[in-house]
Amino acid sequence: MAIVDSARGTRRTSHAAFRVLRVSGCCLLGLVLLMVLSAPDPMAAATAAPVPKAVLVLVDGVPADVIERVATPHLDAIADRGGYTPAQVGGAVGTATETPTVSAPGYMSLLTGTWANKHRVRGNYDLEPDYSYWSLFRLAKAVTPALQTGVFSTWTDNRTVLLGAGLAETGGLAIDHVADGFEQDSSRFPPLADDRHIQQIDRHVAAEAARVLSAHGPDLSWVYLQYTDDVGHALGDGPEFDAAVGVMDELVGQIWDAVQQRQHRNAEDWLVLVTTDHGRDVATGRDHGGQSPRERRIWMVTNSARLTDDFHGQATIVDIYPSIAAHLGIIIPQTVAAGLEGRSFIAPAGN
Repeated sequence: MAIVDSARGTRRTSHAAFRVLRVSGCCLLGLVLLMVLSAPDPMAAATAAPVPKAVLVLVDGVPADVIERVATPHLDAIADRGGYTPAQVGGAVGTATETPTVSAPGYMSLLTGTWANKHRVRGNYDLEPDYSYWSLFRLAKAVTPALQTGVFSTWTDNRTVLLGAGLAETGGLAIDHVADGFEQDSSRFPPLADDRHIQQIDRHVAAEAARVLSAHGPDLSWVYLQYTDDVGHALGDGPEFDAAVGVMDELVGQIWDAVQQRQHRNAEDWLVLVTTDHGRDVATGRDHGGQSPRERRIWMVTNSARLTDDFHGQATIVDIYPSIAAHLGIIIPQTVAAGLEGRSFIAPAGN
């Protein structure tokens, strides 16, 4: 506080005001010290381990030779951070593990880390999965109940039948973030020739997945996009199929962008893994289900920087389950691990 000396027109500080300043200064100093002591330690924040999160994107029925030929800049951007590899589906031919190269068996092999002789899914309809082989989502919730999950799918049975969400046989598995059921909404997505409305649903599913991933960051998510398989069945190999793969790549790009934005804002370590469930026949590209090399040859793209030699060896679809678990730091109980038929191609954190 200052007063004006009327005789001299100069400013001087009173003793009372000086005491106020001194006390205020002490309070201010104390406040500054309190703020310094209570502020987060920037070094501790910088060294804190980022939270691991994972999103699995499954695009239906795209053979490895198509991915290797068609321009897919967004998949390429993900692979530039980690890697691309051809892989296999279908189990070992001529053995108990041989599994039809059909969609639902492929999904179930991915979700359970087992082949059809265990999970018992050999077609797309009238399914009776063996839920005693735990899905990755059930495992994650059992080991870490607070872990948040998401399913974003153009086929509702992925959640309700294959994962068995809410069923007593799966322990009442709950999925925290869900976007599916759109293929049953004919008023919003009226059927079109050659199932072209499915591509519209794929666009909506991808947009919802990107929104939730960016805003909420579930710890484990599955995004399923279907139209590439539909156009393959309708038209086979050709420019229409290639164009559908290009659109699929754009949708994967939306998800990739959301993950990058999320990772930029938060101390999180995101695994993105993109794959397919089967190839197609070599004659026309319209069919699949057999054990020909093209039907069995799939692919994987990931941003993981912890890939082992197994990734570039002979990776199979059942290796994805233990790999995602490794990234998330989930210790698989022996009772579950004993049934798995794949092995991780992602090294544990710190290795």
